[in-house]
Amino acid sequence: MNWATFYLICFVVGFAFSFLSFVGGGLRWHLHLPHLHAHGPHVPIGHVGGGTHQGGTVNMSPFNFVTITAFLAWFGGAGYLLTRYSSVVVVLGLGLATVSGLLGATIVFLFLTRVLMSHDEVLDPADYDMVGVLGRVSVPIREGGTGEVIYSQAGTRRACGARSESGEPIAKDTEVVVIRWEKGLAYVRLWSEIAGENRE
Repeated sequence: MNWATFYLICFVVGFAFSFLSFVGGGLRWHLHLPHLHAHGPHVPIGHVGGGTHQGGTVNMSPFNFVTITAFLAWFGGAGYLLTRYSSVVVVLGLGLATVSGLLGATIVFLFLTRVLMSHDEVLDPADYDMVGVLGRVSVPIREGGTGEVIYSQAGTRRACGARSESGEPIAKDTEVVVIRWEKGLAYVRLWSEIAGENRE
């Protein structure tokens, strides 16, 4: 095996695993591979997989699956191009390929920690509390039955099953307020009733 073949194998393996981790992340696959532990920058976020939690921050190691595969791809690609299309000495080519791999891994790591992991957004459970949420009935709630409510929470529009707290029917497009949340169902009251009680 010559150096060009070695670099080409590194590139193909690095690129293939990078592609699989990209596709796998989108499809919620999890590859459980051995990993190295090292101390990296602390990123303040609510929850991200692949790091350890310490006081509301995630300690993400720069030596993780994504950065290692990026290193292999860049190292292999640069090394292959240098040995195949230039007349550099083997040691110089190895050094330049290593620098290229480190540069690629650093770019990917910085993209992960600076762009994909928001430093300013801390997840607060109170933002997702259903009690007090104002919504609109999208599927009528029958007497003693279940309907559906559409509401906005944490910047997104959502829907959930709903029952009338009093057991009385509620018509479509009626504004309601969630009084309690049990077993995935919102128990609601008319907004007009609650607003009327507050005026008195």
